[in-house]
Amino acid sequence: MTKFSEAINKAHASHNGTRGHQLLSLFIALVFALTIYPSRAHAQIIDTLEVNIPFQFHAGNTRLPAGNYSIHTLENSDLMFMEITSADGSISALFEVRQTDASSTPVKSELIFNKYGNRYFLAKLFDEVNPSGSEVAESAYEKKVSQAGAEAQIHVPTHHRGHQKS
Repeated sequence: MTKFSEAINKAHASHNGTRGHQLLSLFIALVFALTIYPSRAHAQIIDTLEVNIPFQFHAGNTRLPAGNYSIHTLENSDLMFMEITSADGSISALFEVRQTDASSTPVKSELIFNKYGNRYFLAKLFDEVNPSGSEVAESAYEKKVSQAGAEAQIHVPTHHRGHQKS
């Protein structure tokens, strides 16, 4: 009977050691996640523009109706994002963008859309106060639609929040 109780005690000690190891691993993972999370969560809003887009359009992988929108460009470390929110706040899209340069400093702030048939895709944003703009990566849907060829680029003027349109 002593050999049996020794075996049970050994198994119990082994189980407690495994549980302790699992808890320690979980604790280390939690500390690691908490130290990284704040740096990734902090994004700086670079600019806010307002625009009235007179047609339904695609921004990233999201289809949005015609209407008034606020556009925020956000930067986080090496990544840039654009957020488009309807004036009433009911519709929003967030997607990654990359920096692009204008051939010359833009005279006015504007959005540039690629138009394929009756479909519009947000392609670029340029702000009159900055020679660099933001370029939206083509979504898989835009690539599929664009195989027929781009018909046009449509320019839609924007303005800074609080400023009247010129």
